[in-house]
Amino acid sequence: MISMDIIALPVEHNKDAIDSRFRLVSIAAQRARELSLGATSKIQTKAKKVTTTAIVETISGKIDFLTGADAVAEREKAERIDYKKLIEERRRPIEDLSELEKDLKVYLHEKGTPERALEDLFSESEEADTDTGEE
Repeated sequence: MISMDIIALPVEHNKDAIDSRFRLVSIAAQRARELSLGATSKIQTKAKKVTTTAIVETISGKIDFLTGADAVAEREKAERIDYKKLIEERRRPIEDLSELEKDLKVYLHEKGTPERALEDLFSESEEADTDTGEE
């Protein structure tokens, strides 16, 4: 039986750009969080894990970061931003919603209660499945 050991190679990085391994890990962790939330990758890689992609992006210098007083100033600036207010301002009303609501009200009114309408929807799909099975 062949035993397969996991080999972890040390990550080589430019120490002029990133001064310590702790900073590398911190930057890669923040980038991995962004990637997991749907950010697009800045490089082409075969890696499937967001953590691996984040480390490769960080090592290759594709990620901009701040340190020291600049980072503290930007964090304080970000804490003052009211994100909920920004989201509310950018939220656009759906123009065709009234038409959709009218259609739904007509449908629900015809079916009686919403529970009954849902029950009818599911019972129709089961009948359709059994009809196709009999043919």
